[in-house]
Amino acid sequence: MTTPPLIRPIGILGGTFDPIHHGHLRLALEALEQCDLRQVRFIPNGTPPHRGTPFSTPQQRLEMVRLALQGNPSFTLDEREIFRAGPCYSVHTLESLREELGAQQPICLLLGSDAFLQLHTWHQWTRLFELAHIVVMQRPGLPLGNAMLQADEVLRLEYFARLAPAPLKLHEQAAGAIVALDMPLLEISATDIRCRAATGRHLRYLVPDSVAWYIHTHHLYPTC
Repeated sequence: MTTPPLIRPIGILGGTFDPIHHGHLRLALEALEQCDLRQVRFIPNGTPPHRGTPFSTPQQRLEMVRLALQGNPSFTLDEREIFRAGPCYSVHTLESLREELGAQQPICLLLGSDAFLQLHTWHQWTRLFELAHIVVMQRPGLPLGNAMLQADEVLRLEYFARLAPAPLKLHEQAAGAIVALDMPLLEISATDIRCRAATGRHLRYLVPDSVAWYIHTHHLYPTC
């Protein structure tokens, strides 16, 4: 019997991106390289269900992401959430992507470890595994497996049942696995960037220069 050809996965990175910064970009690049992804799609949230109202408008956040992704053909901007009315749930976005990409295309939802540890609070969270793999970016010195020992019991059972031994296992099926990846230590936060912008401090090396220019030119984040 002939083994079916492996299909390189597509990574999905959602967020408010208020603003997008080098931490987001490095996370995407680590996932791209370690999992041999075909591309990473950045999907700015419209109305995020787990966060407060963003500080900048949907159009401003969209434009900052567009600027940040310039020059990297492996990073693409997906606008399907940004102008959607009502809360934007990941399960609905993944359903839309699955319909668009087909049943065979592996999809990887990229999450930080803090977000993953709250996954059981998400809308229809167990259905996420029917639609995508989940790739968790763990912090240096803080293995996800250790944190899972103290996590919600149902989430813990899902984690250990679905944990893949290597990232390339994500190429073998369309959805359903969990992979934990190591991330370099980059303590960059959007909150800190907004406060720096409000007080006139430099944003260089925290965000792409094009994003820093956009924030300055459009007078974004006048207060912390």
